[in-house]
Amino acid sequence: MSFGRMNTLISIAREVVTKDMEGFATKTDEVIASVFAYREGRHGSQKWVNRAVFSEATDLFQFRVITGLTVSPAHVIVCGEDRFEITSVEDVKGRGMYIEALAKKVTPDG
Repeated sequence: MSFGRMNTLISIAREVVTKDMEGFATKTDEVIASVFAYREGRHGSQKWVNRAVFSEATDLFQFRVITGLTVSPAHVIVCGEDRFEITSVEDVKGRGMYIEALAKKVTPDG
């Protein structure tokens, strides 16, 4: 992975539920970190064919490890106007330098 390919700005966030005075719950995203990442959409390459058997992911994100933050499926990725639920997180080649997150795009209709 090179810096030239990591040209998409993403935000890693967590959902926070707050209640107002009348007891209505509202979900908002609390941004934890914003980083540049490599984004790859799902297509017909051999790599995606192998993943398709067990994953419902629509996009792959690769980015540098963020010191002091452990990214997990409890987080979401916000990329422009799109929102993604993280389905799996993996350390690329086990070196602790890059993280690969498979994510599913969230659409308003569910």
